[in-house]
Amino acid sequence: MTQEIIVDPSVFVPNPQRQRYAQVITAALAAVDPYTCVRHHLQRVGDHIRCGGRIINLGQVRRIYVLGFGKAAGPMAQAVEDVLGERITEGLVIVKEGHHVPTRRVRVREAAHPVPDERSVDAARELLRLARQAGPEDMVVVLISGGGSALFTLPAEDLTLTDLQQTTDLLLKSGATIHEINTVRKHCSAVKGGWLAHHLAPATTIGLILSDVVGNPLDVIASGPLSPDPTTYADAWQVLEKYELVERIPPAVRDHLQAGRQGRRPETPKPDDPLFEQVHLIIVGDNARAAEAAAREALALGYNAEVLTTFLEGEAREVARVVAALAKEVSRHHRPLPPPACLILGGETTVTVRGSGKGGRNQELALAAAIALAGWPHITLIALGTDGTDGPTDAAGGMVDGQTVARAHALGLDPLVHLRENNAYPLLHAVHDLVKTGPTRTNVNDLIFLFVEEGTSPHV
Repeated sequence: MTQEIIVDPSVFVPNPQRQRYAQVITAALAAVDPYTCVRHHLQRVGDHIRCGGRIINLGQVRRIYVLGFGKAAGPMAQAVEDVLGERITEGLVIVKEGHHVPTRRVRVREAAHPVPDERSVDAARELLRLARQAGPEDMVVVLISGGGSALFTLPAEDLTLTDLQQTTDLLLKSGATIHEINTVRKHCSAVKGGWLAHHLAPATTIGLILSDVVGNPLDVIASGPLSPDPTTYADAWQVLEKYELVERIPPAVRDHLQAGRQGRRPETPKPDDPLFEQVHLIIVGDNARAAEAAAREALALGYNAEVLTTFLEGEAREVARVVAALAKEVSRHHRPLPPPACLILGGETTVTVRGSGKGGRNQELALAAAIALAGWPHITLIALGTDGTDGPTDAAGGMVDGQTVARAHALGLDPLVHLRENNAYPLLHAVHDLVKTGPTRTNVNDLIFLFVEEGTSPHV
C-alpha cells in the first residue's frame, strides 16, 4: 500500500502551513494506490470475474497465470491474489529493486531501473517461459505499470544487454520524450511493442495498467508489450537522428535498426493483427485520478483548488518559468483563482543533461522555479515524481518558495550555477527543500503543486 509522504521536517520552519501541503500530496498518492486501483476494477462474484466491462466465467477457464512488470507490480499482484486466490496456477512479477512485497502465489523478482541489468533479462526470460505455457482455454492477467520498459527487458536476438543499456542511457540524457524513447526500445526488443501479446496468443489476456505516460497511450506505457504498435523502424531511426545519436549508439543497434528499415527484420505487430482480438486492456489509475484527489483534499483544507492540466510536457527549466508565472498571477491579480489557492498540474517534463551534477527532472524544475519566484512571499511550489524517485537520487522532488534562493545565497551557493550544471540535488538538500517519500510503489507521472497563500505580493 502507498506510504505516507515523508518530508524533511526542517521545511516546515518557519512556515507551518507547509505541513498541510503534505496532506494534499498524501491524498494524491492514496488515490492511485495500486492495490486499491486493481481491486476497484477486478471483482469476483461467485464463479465469475468482472473486469472493466467484461464478465469472465471462471468455470470455462482451465488455468490462470498472473504476469507483471513495473514499479507498482507488487501491490497489483497482491490485489489479484486477493481476488483470484487458489485459482491462480502460477505467476511472476518484476519490480524495481527495493519494491519487493510479500505475495502468496505470485513470485516477485527485482531488477534495475531506469537502465536495465542482467536481472531484468533473466526475469524477462522466466516471465516469457510462463507466457508461452498459456493455451486457448487459459486466462492471463498482466499487470503493467511505469518502469516496465526497463524491468521487462529482452533484447532482440542480434543485440546484447550492453547494447540496450548504452542506448537507454543516451536517450535518457538527450531530452527525448518517453514516446520517443519507447519507440526505439520497442524496435530493439523481443517482448515490447506487442510482442508479448504475440507470445500469449491465443489465451485470453487481461491487461491492468497503471499509467505513467501523459494521455495514457497504451502503445507507449511500458513500451506497449500488449498493444499494437503504430511506430516503425523508420520512426525509431528518426528519433536517433533528431537527438544526434546515430553515431553514438552501439554499432549493433545501428545495424539492427537499419535492417528493420530495409525490411530485413519483421516489424512489430500492427493494429490489424488478429492476435489482439483476445487482448483486453484497462487503465486502472493515472495522473488525472491523483490530481483530482489532490484538488479535493485542498478544497477540504480551505484552498481554492483547480487542476490546470494533466498533459504537462517540456524542458523542466522552461516549464518552471511558466508555472512560476501562474503562481505570480494568482498572488498579484487573483487569476485564475484567488488566494489561498492550490493549482495542480500533472505530466512529465524532460531534462537535456549538459552538466555533471546530481538531480532529476522535478528537482531541476523546482530549482528553476525557485529562481523565478525569488522574493515572492506566500508562494510555494512542489514538484515530485509519484513513484518517490526523481532521477538517480533518493528524493521524489523539491519544495521551494520565495526564500529558497536567499537561503542558498546565505550558504554561499549560487542557484544559477547549480541549474547550469544540472546539480539541483545538493542545493535543495542544503536548504532543506528536498521532498523524500521513499518508494511509494505507485507511478503515475509527476505532479506540480502551486500553493499561494493570502498576503501582499512584491512590487516588481
